[in-house]
Amino acid sequence: MLIVVALGGNALLRRGEPMTAGNQRANIVRAAAVLANLVDAGHSIVVTHGNGPQVGLLALQAAATSDGGTFPLDVLGAESAGMIGYVIEQELGNLLKERLFATLLTQVKVDPQDPAFAHPTKPIGPVYDEATARTLASERGWQIAPDGDKWRRVVPSPKPLVILEASVISFLVERGVIVICTGGGGVPVIARDDGSLCGVEAVIDKDLASSLLARQLKADMLLMLTDVDAVYVDYGTAAARALRRVTPKELSGQNFPAGSMGPKVSAAIEFAEATGKPTAIGKLDDAVEIVRGERGTWVDAGAPEARCADQSNAP
Repeated sequence: MLIVVALGGNALLRRGEPMTAGNQRANIVRAAAVLANLVDAGHSIVVTHGNGPQVGLLALQAAATSDGGTFPLDVLGAESAGMIGYVIEQELGNLLKERLFATLLTQVKVDPQDPAFAHPTKPIGPVYDEATARTLASERGWQIAPDGDKWRRVVPSPKPLVILEASVISFLVERGVIVICTGGGGVPVIARDDGSLCGVEAVIDKDLASSLLARQLKADMLLMLTDVDAVYVDYGTAAARALRRVTPKELSGQNFPAGSMGPKVSAAIEFAEATGKPTAIGKLDDAVEIVRGERGTWVDAGAPEARCADQSNAP
């Protein structure tokens, strides 16, 4: 199968973990082993990845310069995509020495009138306690929002419309190249009246962009890997239930947080409804078992009914 594998930013740099190069590489080594197992199982993969922690760190570093020469989020997104893609490609290459790889910066067209620009929801950067977050918001003009029991900066996250490099990615995939692309959801760009492109101050959701990419590539499956073992109803409560196999219709009736599981669910529904092919969501370490349907949550347009399990029985 051709699988678009979306690695969550928090799977590459775990929540609350110090944002060091060493920690990021250690997590990517772990992710690369999982991806190599998928290739060894006979699958073709295209790898996408998040960048929320990393692009937020780059923004903090840029803001700390004494000359005030900060870079916009589209440029920082491209920086983070190159940084993360480089390490993923290197560590995958260390495991799959006979394969060819390409890390590709990916431009993604968005609508300049997207309402997301007026309602930021995408969390980036480190987590803070509420008091610290409010102080930073006041000092730096940030918008902030809760993220679990902590707070983070949030930025606009417009809907991706077209992956501009999809034909290049397809060309490489057809020739057996493992492509790492759409980093951080891709670099957000808009078309001017004359058709030329320019970047915009935003971060595209990686899962929605991965769903779009999977549709443009006519992939057989969209696999979203994160630090949670499945999609849960009533997550974080005593009534939590892990969803196993659901139809898009059944999943769309549930409510999930906009800054975390919500985009994954939306991406899963979009891909399953548009293609009739499955999407799966689950924990990074369970990737091979998820593809086999043994773990995680499968969103399948052909699933006869939703199946749930108690949290204690989660895979």
